[in-house]
Amino acid sequence: MNADDVVVTGVGAVSALGVGAHRLHERWLAGEHGIEDGFARALAFDPGEHLTVKQARRSDRYTQMAAVAAREALDEGAWPEAGYDPLRVATIIGTGIGGLGTLEAQFDVLRDQGPGRLSPLGIPLMMPNAAAATVAMQHGLHGPALGTVSACAAGANAIGTALRMLQRGEIDAALAGGSEAAITPYATASFAGMGTLSSAGVSRPFDARRDGFVLGEGAGVLLLERRDAAERRGAPVLGTVRGYASTVDAHHLTAPDPTGTYAAAAMTMALADAGLTAADVDYVNAHGTSTPLNDRAEAEALRSALGEHAARVPVSSTKSAIGHLLGAAGAVEAVATVLALHAGSAPANLGYEEPDAACAGLDVIAGAPRALPDGDRVALSNSFGFGGHNAVLCLTT
Repeated sequence: MNADDVVVTGVGAVSALGVGAHRLHERWLAGEHGIEDGFARALAFDPGEHLTVKQARRSDRYTQMAAVAAREALDEGAWPEAGYDPLRVATIIGTGIGGLGTLEAQFDVLRDQGPGRLSPLGIPLMMPNAAAATVAMQHGLHGPALGTVSACAAGANAIGTALRMLQRGEIDAALAGGSEAAITPYATASFAGMGTLSSAGVSRPFDARRDGFVLGEGAGVLLLERRDAAERRGAPVLGTVRGYASTVDAHHLTAPDPTGTYAAAAMTMALADAGLTAADVDYVNAHGTSTPLNDRAEAEALRSALGEHAARVPVSSTKSAIGHLLGAAGAVEAVATVLALHAGSAPANLGYEEPDAACAGLDVIAGAPRALPDGDRVALSNSFGFGGHNAVLCLTT
């Protein structure tokens, strides 16, 4: 362990498995999923239970969920006693789309009632940076605040960006993650038109019967600090963000490079950034969207990056339990991965029953959770997005 390690001292999440990061882990570990009628809605999330009427009215659903996840992360990290200079605390919240619900609702108003009836808050609510700005305002954080927008890699890119700022000494702490609330008529119809949604309404990554992803919503936020500072103030240390890398396929706007070349490069580079090798990996939280193209390409990438170790490294995808959260996926999955490492138990890849020959050579966790080794544990959390964006986090205990 290094005193300069960037550690996770708090986590927060909202997902189809409920409100709360530990609830996410515990329910997934128990083999539960939150998919109903082909969608993974965060049905337990009621903004009125967590935000004032004014706060809820002045924020899109994606911002509301980010705010609740951020508060949970701060509470777990004993933030009121942290004592950091607010100018040296960053707020970085990724999203793939931003306030799409607001945009669609306001367009309906424009069409049906005319421009005079539009909300003056329409643009501020739909901005992709609104979540980061809102969280910073709620907690008086005055350091860098921005939104990463890189499709389904956005949440992981936000965490990686915060990692780099901490490593360079630009900041002392960060709230980093992602949020998305895009279960809307336009998004649903558009994804369906592209043929990416599951017609069966089931998320079963790497299974031979997979036929598309299940659209989900939610948010995940991590509180990051340097180890020495966290230990001085007695904050809980849940895990370490040890490495990060990002590449782009430069292949197609929506389809992954079928060879997985640059996704594999991101994995290899993230391990190198962490000072580790493929032989050190104990678990992979795969991007695993349950689409035929993604899972096949990711399997290729995993075999390439991990080599002979690929068949011995347990793999599962959080999307099997909560669907695909688009820009929030990488952040919520990082939260789930940190908690899996901390607990020493990796949840199963739900719905996985029929192996696909194209995904052979991987140890996909089926049926029951898998115990992870004692001692230091290492995981990769993969995020790949439309546009060919690849972001990989190396997380350790």
